[in-house]
This record gives sequence, structure tokens and C-alpha cells, in this order.
Amino acid sequence: LGLLLDISLFLWTNYLSVTTRMSPQIAFAVSEEVVKGTVVGNLAKDLNINAQQLEERGFRIVSTYSKKYFEANLRTGALFVNERIDREELCPNIAKCSLNIEGLLSHPMNIYRIEVSILDINDNAPSFSEQIHVFNVSESSSTGERYPLPTAQDADTGINTVKSYKLSQNEHFSLDVQSGGEDGVSAELVLQKALDREKQPVITLILTAVDGGKPARSGTLQINVNVIDANDNPPIFSKSLYKVRVRENTGHGTVVIKLNATDLDEGMNSKILYSLVKRGTIDRSNIFDVNSDTGEITVKGTLDFEDTPAYEVRVQAMDQGTVPRSAHAKVLIEIIDVNDNAPEISVTSLMTPVREDAELGTIVALVTVSDKDGGNNGVTHCKVVGSFPFKLQSNYKNDFSLVVDGPLDRENTPIYNVTITATDEGSPPLSSMKVVTVHVSDVNDNAPLFKEPVINVYLKENSPTGSVIYTITAFDSDLDTNAKLTYTLLESSQRNIPISSVVNINSETGDIVSLQSFNFEELKTFQFKVQATDSGVPPLSSNVTVNVFVLDENDNSPSILAPYSEHGSVNSESIPYSAEAGYFVAKIRAVDADSGYNALLSYHLSEPKGNNLFRIGTSTGEIRTKRRMSDNDLKSHPLVVLVSDNGEPSLSATVSIDVVVVESTADIQTPFRHVPIKEESFSDLNLYLLISIVSVSLIFLLSLITLIAVKCHRTDGTFSRYSAPMITTHPDGSWSYSKATQQYDVCFSSDTLKSDVVVFPAPFPPVDAELISINGGDTFTRTQTLPNKDKVGYNLSRPCAKFNNYELLKLVQCEYSDFAFHGAELCLFVVYGQKQQCFMPVKSILLVISVVEDVLYLD
Repeated sequence: LGLLLDISLFLWTNYLSVTTRMSPQIAFAVSEEVVKGTVVGNLAKDLNINAQQLEERGFRIVSTYSKKYFEANLRTGALFVNERIDREELCPNIAKCSLNIEGLLSHPMNIYRIEVSILDINDNAPSFSEQIHVFNVSESSSTGERYPLPTAQDADTGINTVKSYKLSQNEHFSLDVQSGGEDGVSAELVLQKALDREKQPVITLILTAVDGGKPARSGTLQINVNVIDANDNPPIFSKSLYKVRVRENTGHGTVVIKLNATDLDEGMNSKILYSLVKRGTIDRSNIFDVNSDTGEITVKGTLDFEDTPAYEVRVQAMDQGTVPRSAHAKVLIEIIDVNDNAPEISVTSLMTPVREDAELGTIVALVTVSDKDGGNNGVTHCKVVGSFPFKLQSNYKNDFSLVVDGPLDRENTPIYNVTITATDEGSPPLSSMKVVTVHVSDVNDNAPLFKEPVINVYLKENSPTGSVIYTITAFDSDLDTNAKLTYTLLESSQRNIPISSVVNINSETGDIVSLQSFNFEELKTFQFKVQATDSGVPPLSSNVTVNVFVLDENDNSPSILAPYSEHGSVNSESIPYSAEAGYFVAKIRAVDADSGYNALLSYHLSEPKGNNLFRIGTSTGEIRTKRRMSDNDLKSHPLVVLVSDNGEPSLSATVSIDVVVVESTADIQTPFRHVPIKEESFSDLNLYLLISIVSVSLIFLLSLITLIAVKCHRTDGTFSRYSAPMITTHPDGSWSYSKATQQYDVCFSSDTLKSDVVVFPAPFPPVDAELISINGGDTFTRTQTLPNKDKVGYNLSRPCAKFNNYELLKLVQCEYSDFAFHGAELCLFVVYGQKQQCFMPVKSILLVISVVEDVLYLD
């Protein structure tokens, strides 16, 4: 009954909340268990509209039941059964059963309450909870004694429920049928004739329960009466009916009432035990308990006024005679209501999802609040908790509409969990909470966005046509179609060439594809714009600028400059037989159309095996003699100069030069000589002087080696190992060192051929940075002085005197990342390496100091 009242109340309040004018209630009736499709009534007729209007105004059935029992045929206007209806399942133990639904019409919106009464049919037969019921009756029992019989249960109602009982024919008992009371129709056995256990110890009876249906249905119970000798006085209660009131929040074990029964017998026949009696399906033993000795009834379960406002408890008092006798009493327990039920909130969504551009006042859902308590305990107040763009609008009593109360933005909040609370006026008040999830649907209100306004793309030249050079990606905060992007090129021209003929873009993926192969030497950069457009209505778009930078590749070989040629011809040069070491022969010049390292050229010389007469500056291209001529040298020397760039892979060009040895300088005809020829005769005096100098130098060198051996000798008889300086000698006579060596002492003298010194920055800087200096003793020293610094300071501090009329090294201060030498400086030095106080001469060189791309060259 409580569930039906809740359903009816919910439907009624929903009806009042939505309609803008009072609409009449429509009543129909239908029998249970009718087949699906059975017509209940004509809605169009009862609503005074035609069936076409039902379809045009979108008539639909709104129901809160788990099954949709009824549906409307919008073409005919008929209301028909849509699901199996079982009245006993819907309304158990309730006489009147009805289903309340609502019909909703739009344009304008009207809601009609439709009550369908469910008519009972006689589809259930009476039944007993047991098949055999046993009575123990003393043979001394007096005629007229009554014995209550179990009641039959019938799930049907009204006339179809149990209406009468019949007892099988016998000579001892008659049946007294009683109507009314909690159990409806009940029956008692009445002893009509004294019993004689010796004649008949067991009497078997058949009790038949018959309902009032047509045709009638029945159920039977076998009754076994055991006739024994014993107690002949039954207990007697002080009252046949007891009444008591108790609060519904009474705790377990609380005494409700104490019953009292007496027995005129003595001994065990007068000792009474109390117990609760189960009658049919009604069992109160889970709610109350009785003390078998004292007769006190206590609370055992949970009392709930809203569920059962009153209880009828049957108590039996039975003595302890050999044949126990018993008496029965009724106890009516009335439950007093307290505020123990929080309000209940039910929500019916009408618009899901809600458009983010919905107007203020748009109804999102219907909210109904109910409280099972009565009086002030059932008066409720409802509100929205928190900051939401929604509010509750009161419709009628406890019925509200949840409406839009502010702007919605799906991109910021796609889902709102709106918290609704309801509080009653009880003492203390109780409250409940309901979270209503509102989904916001998208509208196209956001244009596509790029990660950055300008995109720089770096593309290698000679990349194949059709390759993807970049993928444009834009983001749209909207959803689905509104966020589906299309990419297009905005038409522009580069050097009067349409951009659409240079690149193309995939409209779906944003892949930019080249339509031609690019040449860095012809086109180094170009620019265009890409537009991203969504698929919304109307569409929105945005642009991004794309700068394409073409990167150089090593696709151009070095070109030999005039007067020399690389196309198979042999160029001729002449040198005198008396040429000294370092004599200038020729200078090869070449250029490379590439840039950067791809255009950095190096020169290499190839001559016949065994000659070893010429060398070439790897960076300058100058060909010079390594030594003086000898009588064993050929008169003609074919040379091949290889000019290679620094690209990957390296490209090269070659030039052939035939060097002819002539007797005198007068025979040399070349416009490219720029080094004066020394015309000095080598006299006998010079020869003796040279032999003396060499002898002294050998003696000094042997002494120095002996000193080094003594200094470096270990106590274990072995020589100390040390790492040689990182000085590399190249095939053309040049040499280089890196900063990986810890310390060097370098000395210079003037009796050596000219060479190159190349200083490279260390790829992995040492722990401490270094300082390189030349002191007054012609020593080139390198030490670590600046911890944790990448820059290296070079201090060339020894001023030189004159050498061959050239001004030698000045005082120069420089840093490795920014060399600042003054032109090409000349000086004579002898290079030494130092490690663990061991000095070892390396070589004597003539230095020409120059800087090319942060590299220190000493020729």
C-alpha cells in the first residue's frame, strides 16, 4: 500500500508541475493477465481531440514504473496494453489496484493524469501454509470447546478471495466460520461430542477453503486430532484484547507489555508458557518477542511507522500438563511516528542533453520531493546547492522544475553534476541529496586554433617531389562535426609563381606535399598561409603562416679557377734547379657553389712514387718544394691536385700540373710568382759552418736525451709512460694539436722547413680551461687556469725580431672563439712537448699564423 501511495503521489505532482492549465483526469479499467495489445480505452475521445492531433502534438506516455505497461496508438488514439499485467505482483495484499500514468502533449504542453484500474480475476486458488495440521485434544475436553484452525491464503482480492470453509463429515467436530477481522474469514473447530481415546485415538479431518470466484477455486488442509488423556482446564488470559502504544524508534529489547494468564489446575498442569502464534503468512516473531515464562512482549526488530502503523500480535498461553491446554489473546500495538525518514527526491529528465546556447528558463528536468513522515515531519524544502547555471522553480507544493539560470559553455564544463538538497521540518530536521547529471551539447562557437601563429619548416634541397615536408595540426575545442577540420592553402605568389604550383596540402590530414624539387642555390626560402576551417554551421576558420627554409646539401663539386683547368688538360709550371726548400711553384684556386661546410675546400697533392719533392697547403692551395733538387730528380714532375669539399659525402675536382725543372730562373715564364727567389751561392765556408752546427746540435741532443732518461726512470727500472701531445703531422708537412693535452712547452728555431699548425677546439672541454702563452725564453706553454670554462685564452707574448725582412709576432691577445690575429705573422720556433717534467723536441718550424672559421692555422 505504501509503495502504491508513493507512485500515485509522484505521478500526481509531476502532472501538476508541467501543465500550465488544469487538465481533467482520465480513468480506465482493464483486467489483469489480458493479452498484449488489448485496447483499454480511446484517449482521443476522452481528451476531446482527434487522433491526428495526438500525433501532431507528439503525445507520449510518461511513467516511472520499471515496465511500460501501456502505450498509445497515435493513429487511432487507442490506449493499449504493452506488457503483461499481474495484479498480485503490482499490488500484493491490496484490495484496490490501479496504475497512474501521465500523457504528455506538446505545443502547447499539457499533461493528463490517467488512472487505469487493474481488475482482479480469479487466477489463484486458496492455499494453506502446511499440508497437515496436528491437534492434541484431551479426552476430557468438554463439548463446545473451540480450536482455531489455520487460515488459508488467496492472492486474489475482493470476491475472488477466501469466502468460506468446509469440514469433512465426522461425529465429533463441527466448523464455526467467522467473517471480519485482520484475517478476513477464519474458522474454528467446535467439539460437539465427547472424545474417547480408547475408541478412536486419532481423528482425521479435511478442511476445505473456498473462494468467491466464478468458477470457485478451493484448497484443502488435512487435520489430525490426537486424543489423549491429560489436563482438563485451559489457561485463561486476564483480557482477550490488549492495546498498547510505542514509538517507532524504540530500541531492541524494550518491554512493550506484560501479559498475564492463569490456570485452575495444579502442578505442571498450571505452569504456563507464552508464545507468539503465526497465523497464515503473518509472522510477528521477527518484530516482537515474548518471554515464555513472564509473558513480557519486547521489541525484537525495527519498527517503522511508515511501513506498518499498527501490529496485531496473537499470543498463546499453554500449560505444561501431560496434554497441554492453551488459550489465546490479541495484542494491538500502535506505532507512534517520529521524524526518522529523510525526504526523497525523484528526478524526471525532460531535456538531455541541453544545448550550450539554451535560453534562460529552459526546463531541464522535473523534481519531486516526498517524505514518508507525517505532520511537520513530512513538510520539506528543496534547493540547489553550489554555484550552477541552474535553479529550481516551484510549480506546486513539493513539485519543482530545474531550469537554466545562466550561460552554458560546453568547452569549459561539458557535464554539470547539479546537487539538489531537500530538508524536512522535523526535530531534528532530516535532509537528503540528489545529484542530477546534466549533459551540455555542443554548438559551433569556437574557431580552429594553431599551436603557434608562424611555423618554420626546414627542408633539404633536392628532396623528391611529392614528399611530405610538414604536417599542419590545428585544434578545435568543439565536438564531432563542429571540430572536424579541413585544411586549404590561401592562394599567394612567390616570385610571380602561384604557391599552389609549389606545394599542396591534404585537406583532411594537413600534410603539406612538395610539388617540385627545390634548389638551395636558386630558392632559399618562401612563405605561404594555411587556413583551417571546421564543419560547423556556419563554419569558422583561422590562418597560420608557414615559412619554408631550404637547407643546403652538398650537390656541387668544387670548380677550379683560371688559369688552371680540370677538364683533362695538363697545366705546365717551371722551377729552377737551384730552388730552395719552400720555393713557390703554383697556387690552385677553387670555388664551391654550396655554402657552409659544404663549401669549405681542402687541397691534396699526388706525385709519382719516390719523388717526395713537393707539398701543398691544405687550406691555401699553394704548391711549394719540400727540399732542394738533387741530380737524381727527374726533369719533369707530373702532379695531380685533388680539391675536395667538407660535405657528406665529399665531392672533389682534380687538376693536373706538369712541373718542369729548368737550369736558371731566366727560363721561367709565369705570372704567378710572388715569392722572391734567393740567389745565394752555397760556399765551402757555409758547408763547414753547417757541419759544425749539426755536430754541436747532435751533441746537445744526446745530452738532452740522457737527461730525460735519468729524470723519467722509475724505481722499478722502467720508464715512466706519458701520453704524447695531441699533435698530428699531415702528409703535406702540416701538423695540428687539440686542447685535450694538459700542458705543452713549445720552442721555436729558424732551421726548419715551413709547416702548418692547426688548433682545433676540443669536442669535450677538459675540467679546467687552458691558457697558452709564449714567454721570453721562446717556450710555448699551455696550462689549466680557468676552471669550468669553455673559452680558452691564448697569450702569445714573445715579441720577435726581424726575419728575412718580415716583422715577426707582435703582442697578441685572443680567445679561441674569437681569434684576433693581425694579418699573417711570421716567426721561427722549435716545438717541444712536456709531460711529467720530461722535455722532448718535436720539430723546428716556420709559423705563418692565420685564422679560418675559428681554427688557428700556423704555417
